[in-house]
This record gives sequence, structure tokens and C-alpha cells, in this order.
Amino acid sequence: MITNLTERPNIVSRAEWLAARKELLLKEKQLTRQRDEINRQRRALPWVKVEKNYIFDGPNGQQSLADLFEDRSQLIVSHFMLGPGWNEGCVGCSFRSDHVDGAVTHLKHHDVSLVTVSRAPLAEIEAFKKRMGWHFRWLSSYSSDFNYDYQVSFAKKEAATGKVYYNYDHRDFVSEELSGLSVFYKDESGDVFHTYSTYGRGDEMVDTTYMYLDLTPKGRNETGPHYSLGDWVRHHDRYDVAGVVDAGGRFVAAHAEDSSCKCSE
Repeated sequence: MITNLTERPNIVSRAEWLAARKELLLKEKQLTRQRDEINRQRRALPWVKVEKNYIFDGPNGQQSLADLFEDRSQLIVSHFMLGPGWNEGCVGCSFRSDHVDGAVTHLKHHDVSLVTVSRAPLAEIEAFKKRMGWHFRWLSSYSSDFNYDYQVSFAKKEAATGKVYYNYDHRDFVSEELSGLSVFYKDESGDVFHTYSTYGRGDEMVDTTYMYLDLTPKGRNETGPHYSLGDWVRHHDRYDVAGVVDAGGRFVAAHAEDSSCKCSE
């Protein structure tokens, strides 16, 4: 990947460029067909019936997992890293969430409900949501095991071992909250099934900004220290504030008095 303009490709004639572009097009078409096949295999995965009665706190009161579908048969849950007492959400999850409101209307009209869930209490969620100007449904799982059962929150006892089970393997502990997407289906009898979850880089497929950047000469241009979006993405109201994103995805202002994150807590 080209990471800066000092690594410029050769400058060629239009005819030479066209030949190179058509060669790449063949590979792009192969990738498209491969993605179609992976999507088919994803849809063909077996399902697991959800037996536990998860309850969430939302602006309209308590709701079950089945309630979150509303009148649709499919549900996507965005696992957002916002733990109790954090004051603001993970930078990467916020980046992903900046792309949600525009998609929700289209999903609603294609039998899909999308909600965001965090373990922070509802009042803390509502405060950050208001700051960010978002309108999508965002609920708290603070009173249930939902985040723990879907491997995006980790109890202190587990974290103390230095290893947590995340993205289908035991990995070094980074944060008590991590991100992902989970998908559910509700049948005509009201039974709910877990059909899919993805974590880590698996959820970047919904980050539209990345898809645009992948078209450009510099690409994602993530050159360190994290070699990820932590190198450059900020809360959309924080691009003019000096600071860094820590390994756990939380913003740390350059001056402690400027930070509302309190990342050392």
C-alpha cells in the first residue's frame, strides 16, 4: 500500500495506464466474486437459539432482545465500547457510529433493525449520544449478561489473568470493553437465533470512510504508532484538540485539564 507521496508510481502514458488498470480490474472482479462467496457462506452458517432473556435499558424503558427487532425479522447489534464511568466512547466505535444514521432508514425498509448496545448506564449513553449528535437507537446492557456472553465485555477476574476470550481466541487483555457486530434472526413464533458475530477488523466493512480512503493514492495512510485508525481518527468534534488515542481506543488529551476521557481511571 502506498503510504506517502514519496512512493509515487511511474508516470506513464494514458495507454499504459489503461493496460495496467484493466489488469487490476480482473483482480478486483475476482475479489468481488470471492466476497460474494464468503457472504453466501456467512448466510449458510448454522444458528444458535438464544435461550437467555436479555433485558436492555432504553429511552422508552426496558426491552428484551426480541423487542429490539420491532416489526422486522433481522437485527444487527453494534457493540460499542462505552463502559460504566467512561464519560465518552471509544474513538473507533465513534468513527463507525458516524456512518450509522444514514443507513438506518434503508435497513428499516429491507427487514433489518440496527441498534447500538453498550454496558454503560443509559444516562451516560444518552449524554455522549447528545454530544455526538447521533439519532440511532442506543441501549444499555448494564443490567444483563449480554456483553459478557457475546465476548465484548470482560469481568475483572478474567482481565486480571492478562488474557481474555475475544474474536474466537484467547488474546492479551487490552480493555474491559471491546467492539464488534452481532446478528440475530427472529422467526414467526418469536424465537430468536444468533446467526453471526464479527470482531476486530471484521467490523471495518461498515466503516464507509475506509472504503473511500482505499480508493485514494495514500490509502488509509496509517503509519504508526498503532498502524490502525488510532493513528488519525478522532471523535468528530475533537479533530482540533491535541491528543492521542491509547491502545484501548480512548482519547487522551495533550493536557490533562483538556480531557473529559479520564482514561487513567
